[in-house]
Amino acid sequence: MVDIPELLKNSRTIAVVGLSPRETRTSHKIARYLQKVGYRIVPINPHRDELLGEVSYPSVEAVPDEIQIDIVDIFRRPQFTVDVVRDVLRRKERTGNAPVVWTQIGVSSPEAEKLAVDAGLGYVRNRCTLVEHSRLER
Repeated sequence: MVDIPELLKNSRTIAVVGLSPRETRTSHKIARYLQKVGYRIVPINPHRDELLGEVSYPSVEAVPDEIQIDIVDIFRRPQFTVDVVRDVLRRKERTGNAPVVWTQIGVSSPEAEKLAVDAGLGYVRNRCTLVEHSRLER
């Protein structure tokens, strides 16, 4: 079980999978908020070279090894979540970096959760990072 307040207090870098370049999209609004409150955002979008002033990568696995990722925040449809977890696990195998997998509301899948947990990764199911972070501010 992941202690969400502790995770958010102790994390510095969040990879945002499915970060949209469109300012009206939820992923963009939440990533911009997280950036504004002090997190480093690592955009994951294979169709963009840069988002929110940061280099964008086509996958979590493609993020340079020297970047320590604390949370992988997923904004993809549930059927793609397990592939993102597999991507995280390949990077973990190579780097030893074991971030928490965070699925936004409506994004989780039982298969992805089982894969992550069985591999020793923390997993947050169907929670909004913006909402959870704003609770810390109270």
